Amino acid sequence: MAGNSQRRGAMRNPGSKKGPTVGSGGQRRKALAAKGPTPKAEDRPHHPAAKAKRRAGKAGVADGSGGQRPAATRPARTEASILAGRNAVLEALNARVPAKALYVQARLPADDRLREAVRIAAAEPIPILEVSRLDLDRMTDGAVHQGLALALPAYAYAELDDVTDRSLLVLLDGVTDARNLGAVARSAAAFGADAVVVPVRRSAGVTAGAWKASAGALARIPVVQVTNLTRAIKTLQDSGFTVVGLTADGEVDLVDLPRDVLADRLALVVGSEGSGLGRLVSQACDWRARIGMRAGNESLNASVAAGIGLHVIAQARAEEVSR
Repeated sequence: MAGNSQRRGAMRNPGSKKGPTVGSGGQRRKALAAKGPTPKAEDRPHHPAAKAKRRAGKAGVADGSGGQRPAATRPARTEASILAGRNAVLEALNARVPAKALYVQARLPADDRLREAVRIAAAEPIPILEVSRLDLDRMTDGAVHQGLALALPAYAYAELDDVTDRSLLVLLDGVTDARNLGAVARSAAAFGADAVVVPVRRSAGVTAGAWKASAGALARIPVVQVTNLTRAIKTLQDSGFTVVGLTADGEVDLVDLPRDVLADRLALVVGSEGSGLGRLVSQACDWRARIGMRAGNESLNASVAAGIGLHVIAQARAEEVSR
C-alpha cells in the first residue's frame, strides 16, 4: 500500500547507497592514479618484439659480435618449398637436389617415373611418405602434382666473395619471375657459366618454380644474393671482370665485341623484359651490347636473352681455344 514504509524492502539500509559517497576515503583514487608512459614494445617482457630482441642478443654473443650480425654478412635463405609433378621431381632427384622428403599419393597407379623416383629416394636415403590426394593438393597449393611432390629445404645462397675468382658470371637485374631465374641457371650450366648473381630486393629467389624451370641445374650452379647490384658490379670490376650489359639500345652488337673481352673474365648483366637494365646498373657496365634482331622486335625474354648471350660467349671462347 502506498505510504507503508514498514513493509519489507521499502527502506534502504544505511550505507547501501550505490555510487561514490562523501567521505569515501579515496577508495577509487588509487585506481585513477597515472602509471607513466606506455613502455616500448621491446621493453615489455612478454611482447614478441622483446622476445626477438633477446634472441638477437643471444645470437650476437654466440658469434662473438656482441649483437646481431649485419644483414649483409648473413647468408640469405628462402623458405622451404614443395616441388610438384613427376618430371620435375624425377629431374631434381637425378640431379641430387637436396630434399627433405618425397610425398607419394596413396593408391596411385605407378609408372616408370614414379618407380624411378621412389628408387632414387630410397637409395639416398630420402624419407618416402604416403599421403592422400587431398593432402598433396593442400601441400602444393593446388598445383598439378600427378601424385608426386618433393619437399626442398630452404636454399642457402652463396656469397659474392665465393665467385670472384671464377671466369663467367650472369647477373640479373629486376628479373622477378622465378621461372626465368631457373631457366637462366639452366642456360648458365649448359654454356659454362660459374654462377648467377641476383639482388635481394625486386628479384626472384630460388623457389620450387625456379627449381622446376632449371631442370636440376640449380644443384650445379650456385646462386649469389647481393644487397646492391651496382656495388657488386664494382666489386667484380675490381677483381678483374669486364662487365657487359645486354640492352636493346646497346652501342655494339654482342657478336662484335672484341674477342679478348669475350674470352676473358666476364660478367654478363641481363635486365627484365619490361624495363631492361636499371639506370645505375647500365652506367656501371664497361660495355652496353645488344643482340641483333629483325626490325620491329624490341626485346627478348630475360632467360632467352641470357641463353643467346651465353652461347655467343661460349662460341668466342671455343674459337680462342682452337687457335
